Amino acid sequence: MSQKTPLYDDHVKLNARIVDFAGWEMPVQYTGLKDEHTACRTHIGLFDVSHMGEIRFKGPKAVESLQWLTTNDVSKLEPGQAHYSLLPNDQGGLVDDIFIYCLEKNADYLVCVNASNIDKDFAWMTKHNKAGADITNESSQWGQIAIQGPKALELCDAIFPDMKPSTWARNEIKKSKFQNFNIMVATTGYTGEAGCEVFVEAAGTSALWNALMAHPLKPVPVGLGARDSLRTEMKYSLYGHEIDDTTNPYEALLGWVIKPQAKDFMNKAQIVAAKEQGLKRKLIGYKTVERGIPRQGYEIKNAAGKVIGITTSGTHSPTLDEAIGIAYVETAHSAEGAEIFVDIRGKLVKSIVVKTPFIQK
Repeated sequence: MSQKTPLYDDHVKLNARIVDFAGWEMPVQYTGLKDEHTACRTHIGLFDVSHMGEIRFKGPKAVESLQWLTTNDVSKLEPGQAHYSLLPNDQGGLVDDIFIYCLEKNADYLVCVNASNIDKDFAWMTKHNKAGADITNESSQWGQIAIQGPKALELCDAIFPDMKPSTWARNEIKKSKFQNFNIMVATTGYTGEAGCEVFVEAAGTSALWNALMAHPLKPVPVGLGARDSLRTEMKYSLYGHEIDDTTNPYEALLGWVIKPQAKDFMNKAQIVAAKEQGLKRKLIGYKTVERGIPRQGYEIKNAAGKVIGITTSGTHSPTLDEAIGIAYVETAHSAEGAEIFVDIRGKLVKSIVVKTPFIQK
């Protein structure tokens, strides 16, 4: 049975098209993917991301536990700072990709996980909590709204006048109140645009959403369809597409959040060994030269028709008005400018490996 976020009734009132996503009834679009995508790139988009999971690490062993469980160096986070990280498994792949927020140094950390992985991540963290941190799944307690776009921080300043998020650095988080509901406002996001992600007590999520919607800046609600095209334009990884239980994070070009020199972590040796032995494939971005829109699972081939890779995400980019794709290809075919062919329903569509992100922000 599908779950509903605290904003489900608000989406219905907005005539959103609702679909099942990772066991949640979520809006895939309201007025249309292109309009919603463009609104986020040029103005302000509002996203219901309440389906995401929130797992809390507390106590004197919180850092020690997170250091073992994740690849990035949690000890470097100061109060109010956040970073992107990975949750490696015991086979050289990934349990999930996550965001870690430091609420109190060495004592209180919020970990945001993917909606489809909440139960899996919590079970994994609990099982491998060697240090003995106090780990709690708080996912049902929080709603989450993302406010993204060129005018997003102006809206955040207006709604949270005591905080002025426009003056913060990227990846900061602070606590406050909204209509007596606890909130945590973070300058993070998944679109490539400026903005905030707001964790709000579940009971206050609708009040915050409607306050944002009623503001004279007139933000536009954005569904999962445009959320995916926005992140694809930025070549941001999505679990189940670019990364999964079998992915070595170096081949996904996520080495920047792996700190093997700073600390030990789960299955470090196997993850690093794959890099040292030479990566056999690499995650690239490509544009089609001929007509055709790539999708996940479409094979990548060379001019002779030999399979050299697989598409992980593909779409028509509303910003560029071009077809774009993300794919794993054999390393020999990964250089910028390389000619590759995507198999779209039996037709080999000529494509070019290009610099990413596809749009420069």
